[in-house]
Amino acid sequence: MLYTFQLLFWFPFILVFLYLLLNYVVKGKKAACVVVLGDIGRSPRIQYHAISLAKEGYMVDIVGYGGSDRHKQVTDDKNISVHTMMEPPALFRVFPRIIGYFLKVIWQSGVLGFTLLLLPKSGYTLLQNPPAIPTIAVCWLVSLLRSSHLVVDWHNYGYTILSLSLGRSHPLVAFSKWYERFFGKFAHSNLCVTDAMRKDLHDNWGVKAVTLYDRAPERFQATSVSTKHDLFSRLCREYPVFAAESPEGPVFTSRGELGVEERRSRPALLVSSTSWTEDEDFGILLSALEKYEEAVSTRSLPLPDLICVITGKGPQKDFYMKKISEMTFSHIKFCLPWLTSEDYPLLLGSADIGVCLHTSSSGLDLPMKVVDMFGCGLPVCAVDFKCLPELVKHRENGLVFHDNEQLSDQLQDLLKGFPDNQSELRKLRNNVKSFQSVRWHDQWVRLALPLFQDKVKTD
Repeated sequence: MLYTFQLLFWFPFILVFLYLLLNYVVKGKKAACVVVLGDIGRSPRIQYHAISLAKEGYMVDIVGYGGSDRHKQVTDDKNISVHTMMEPPALFRVFPRIIGYFLKVIWQSGVLGFTLLLLPKSGYTLLQNPPAIPTIAVCWLVSLLRSSHLVVDWHNYGYTILSLSLGRSHPLVAFSKWYERFFGKFAHSNLCVTDAMRKDLHDNWGVKAVTLYDRAPERFQATSVSTKHDLFSRLCREYPVFAAESPEGPVFTSRGELGVEERRSRPALLVSSTSWTEDEDFGILLSALEKYEEAVSTRSLPLPDLICVITGKGPQKDFYMKKISEMTFSHIKFCLPWLTSEDYPLLLGSADIGVCLHTSSSGLDLPMKVVDMFGCGLPVCAVDFKCLPELVKHRENGLVFHDNEQLSDQLQDLLKGFPDNQSELRKLRNNVKSFQSVRWHDQWVRLALPLFQDKVKTD
């Protein structure tokens, strides 16, 4: 009996010892674990990382939450396995905010930690930040236990996003900043999305990173007229805003004796993509469109009607849907769809103009929605913030605005005489071609792949 109790006592310690021993003795295979503490389907950059790793011969495990459809390349690739975690219980929301947040972090730490520990060993762990809490500490600890190389991809700072809702002086924001700065130094290698962030990480955090700009993959292209016709023929069944009254079919294209062609009297298609969060003020766009509506109604300029498509999911979507329903427009129609990963680039490639309202909580990241639009050759009007010039160069490959009046003026200048006169739009489209020449995987191989070949710290 005594030996039985002794065995039961020492058994967990023996298991932990063997686990650690095997992880340090057995060399990690050519594999990578890609982690995002968010909806995998709504994390395009992390999916692009996984696709590129798989293309280069790595076995890839993606860990994150489910909810949205993932890219077809992710679901179809035999070298990529997706592991969805159980989300925190809704019960946590009934507690006071701080207590609920604490319980959520404990839950996420346990679920993420056990998920990673039970996966087959991989030589590399790639983590998307933010969110930083608890992800960085958990991934660092698991990487330490498994003798894996930890790479952090800095999209933004988690504490600045938290400050949008709590304010910069909140104690939780101060703790989040300390936590992010402290554990961020433990990564073996780092990537970031802008040169401004790379400099800030180096100067203020002591972290050396490689700038890997977002670039659209090859599937983001201008959409042909025939493909555009097929797309809107499908979409108009679910969204009547895309349907013409006469003759039947999409409002943008028609099929005649000579095949598919664009309608001469078609409206212009404006597209904006969003996560419906606090760092995007869609009130600016709505106010600009009110001024545009007034210009069309008074016929002060030869302007087309507009169909405004705003894609995405997020916490503020219901608020803006209600606000739009209370507004009166005669020449502007709205559609707020959630598109599949296959239809989204086709929509961007079919649009006439894109609008971006992303301002960045830190001022150091860049809007991926503009990257997607540029990949499709779509001219963009973007609201100005600190490092936007790293992507959008005013009057070269896009237009930059500061308020609703400037945005309205830009929309009117670009669309004046549409569709017969598209000289300003065409000029911007031509200037985007240099951006289109550099695609995600080519840049990834040059800048990111070396971090997954040599286990050498970059900081």
